Amino acid sequence: MSLQILAVDDSRTIRDMLNLTLNQAGFNTQLADDGVHGIEVLDAMSPPPDVIITDINMPRMDGFGFIEAVRKIEKYRTIPILVLTTESAAELKQRARDAGATGWIVKPFEPKKLIRALHMVTG
Repeated sequence: MSLQILAVDDSRTIRDMLNLTLNQAGFNTQLADDGVHGIEVLDAMSPPPDVIITDINMPRMDGFGFIEAVRKIEKYRTIPILVLTTESAAELKQRARDAGATGWIVKPFEPKKLIRALHMVTG
């Protein structure tokens, strides 16, 4: 069974790279270009995603706001959320954890490490 992934990032290049990497690994991928769009895509997904990947720095709704919004919706509360960002500061990682993030990957990402992380958080 292939995993359903929602990837939220305002960079078209990163979305394209994620789409390619995840599709090559056999995952089904839905893409969104910011947190607001991410919530819309999430609500339209059936079944819901097995994992969500989100950037932090995005227009309209940033990654922290997106994570908090997802965690407020009961049926999405247990979905693992991986943050994929250029940021690496400890206080930002803590803020993401406090918001409900499961893990943190720094860009640029290595496809093998990303796939390994996705398998780890989905058991």
